[in-house]
This record gives sequence, C-alpha cells and structure tokens, in this order.
Amino acid sequence: MLTAINHTPRVAAIQMVSGDRVEQNLQSAANLIASAVATGAQIVVLPENFAVLSADAQAKVGLAETPGAGPIQQFLLDQARKHGIYLVGGTIPLAAKTPGKVRAACLIIGPDGDILGRYDKIHLFDVALGSGNEQYNESATIEPGEQSCVIDTPWGKLGVAICYDIRFPELFRRMMLEGAQIVALPSAFTATTGRAHWEILLRARAIENQCYLIAPDQGASRQRSRQTWGHSMIVSPWGDILAELEEQGSGVATTEISLQKLERLREKFPALEHCRTL
Repeated sequence: MLTAINHTPRVAAIQMVSGDRVEQNLQSAANLIASAVATGAQIVVLPENFAVLSADAQAKVGLAETPGAGPIQQFLLDQARKHGIYLVGGTIPLAAKTPGKVRAACLIIGPDGDILGRYDKIHLFDVALGSGNEQYNESATIEPGEQSCVIDTPWGKLGVAICYDIRFPELFRRMMLEGAQIVALPSAFTATTGRAHWEILLRARAIENQCYLIAPDQGASRQRSRQTWGHSMIVSPWGDILAELEEQGSGVATTEISLQKLERLREKFPALEHCRTL
C-alpha cells in the first residue's frame, strides 16, 4: 500500500495485445500491473479495450456492464486495492442510454479501491483509411461522452482522454483549464495512423499543454486481424520521450516524473497564461 508521498512518482503505461477472451485478457493485465508495481509505479494506466479487443464490433455490446457492477469493474477495483495504486482503467464497455450501444468508459480507481472519476470517450473513430478497405465506425456501437474528467492525486491533477481524442486539442486545453498536469491516454491506435501520427500527436499535445502524457497503446500482433501500433510511451512537458516500448507485443513503459519540474517550466515559459481565445 502507498504509505508516503514523494515528489517524483513513478508512472507506468501498460501495453497489451488483447483479444476476444476476457478472462485471458484480465489475467494478462494483472500480470503486467504486477510488473509495473514491482518497478515502484504508483500511477498505472491500461490501454483502450484492455479487457476485450475483437474484430466483431458487437462483441463489446454483449459484454456491457451496469455502472458499479460487473467482473471487469471489480477486477479494476481489486487490482488498485491490492497494489495500493492509482489505476487508470483503459476503457471498458458500460451500459448506454441508446439501445445496442455502450459507453467506452475509463474509470480512475484510487488505492483504496474507490472510483475517483470516470471519462467516457467523446470523439469516436469513424474513418476510412488508405484506399478505403480499412474502415472503422465506432459510432455504430458506442455512444459518445459529453464532458472532460480531471481528478486530484497526491502528485497533482490527472486528466484522461482516449485514443482518437488526441486529435482534438480543444479537449486537452479544457483539461488544462481544469488544472491538469498529467494526462493519461489509453489507446488502441491503428498501425496505419500510428505509423504516421502517433509520436507527433503525443509530443505536440504534451508541448502545447506543458503536461506529462502517459500513453499506453495496444501492441501489434501478427495473429490479430486488427493491427494496432504499439509504441506505448510517456512524454514530458518539453516533448521528450521518457519511456517507450517496441511495436510488437506487451510490456510496461515506466519512468519517474516531476511535478516540480513541470511547475518550474510553466513559471519560466508561461505559454498557458499567454493563451488568448479568438
């Protein structure tokens, strides 16, 4: 359990290769969380769709849980309590108002197993890539969220965005106005867009908002039909890549961060204060 507060917490981005089987995915997540904690991580972030990532978009609808009840939610609460960590729970399918759809919800769990916040993915990935053969239509099965989420931690304020949200800087600026210093970005970035834009977008959002970005992604797998990019990383407020994983497979990217360094940067280079809304 957490017994003391330091000024340089260790954070971890967990990269997974999730598939159709929820139990198997949860066991993999548990093993990777334990590995992160073994390095001293106090804030741990899981990737988008960590509990199920299927080529069948309807699969998650069949697994939808009622808020406050269900095995995936219980798994997150148990893991946070067991290890005494702040756990950002990737995304899980929670019941929506619209029939046949779910909310892509990210729960932030405290070390006592309490739910401290919930963010529902706002921007849905409805795109055709390349020649149009690679298509995604998240809005067919996901109901969008409506509001940002920033919570307090012992090391500063933590905001959450999800995957495609990275392309919408106004959401990040909203979180900064709410005091965010760290942003978690659970993702399942496609290989096509990841190759072109993943690192660029992460570093841009970190630089322009002078925040730390913890970005776990789904790793690439030759056995899975939907190819994701991997390269989970943690980026500093100056845009430096502090930790990064390879494209293939699962693993843990971990590093210490310093909110004192962040605040010194914001004081010396007060770009957020210079912002003028046009």
